[in-house]
Amino acid sequence: MRRIRVTLEYDGSDFYGWQLQAGGERTVQGVIERALADIPGARPRIIAAGRTDAGVHALAMTAHYDTEDTIPLERVQKALNARLPDDIRVLSAEAVDEGFHAQFSCRYRRYLYRLRQVRSDERGVALARRRALHLWQRLEVAAMQQAARYFVGSHDFAALATDETRSTTRTVYRCRLQVSERDLALHVAADGFLRNMVRALVGTLLWVGEGRLRPEQIPALLQARDRRQAGHNVPPHGLYFVEAGYTAWDEALPDPDLPKLI
Repeated sequence: MRRIRVTLEYDGSDFYGWQLQAGGERTVQGVIERALADIPGARPRIIAAGRTDAGVHALAMTAHYDTEDTIPLERVQKALNARLPDDIRVLSAEAVDEGFHAQFSCRYRRYLYRLRQVRSDERGVALARRRALHLWQRLEVAAMQQAARYFVGSHDFAALATDETRSTTRTVYRCRLQVSERDLALHVAADGFLRNMVRALVGTLLWVGEGRLRPEQIPALLQARDRRQAGHNVPPHGLYFVEAGYTAWDEALPDPDLPKLI
């Protein structure tokens, strides 16, 4: 028996999220496990660092599975990709110690949310409609950047959680809004995330950009722990799982290179 760690890229548009669904809906986990079941000796069970929701993408999701197959390690990537649809790719595969666990060994996770200010320039709206949230309103981007910094640190994020039964305290290591012409990218890293936390965070920043909240109101909003006081959950198609980290967070880590929208 050996344990294989894989790094996955996928387009979440046509998936009902990562996790298997009782109704048989198409999920990332389900598609990969069907591919594993086609490999003699592989256990058709794969565990990911995180469970992305329907419509959410991944640039580099870490996962692992156990296997007794005899495929040489250097051919595992090609063997899996040959059995997977085009909206999932295995980027790398390596053998790891049996003590490695994609979810429980993880020390931090990183996400990215992409937005595009359209206004009167609608180039790319049709082609990038499943890659970024398109915005027609004028935004105070500098205020949004200022507000993003208030989320860094250890806080109770109940105001940004949806139907959460776990502890709502998390430590955010980075919350930075990158601006490139008309495109915005929010980079967030934390020791863990609550359900819909990033999407609610983006919705709250949009309220700031529209002038409905001031940046300095963010601490009081978090302290109130009232979901009604924070912004709405933005759609999932602008959200990307970026990285699962297995060492201590390093502030020197660069933000990821962004795939071109168009």
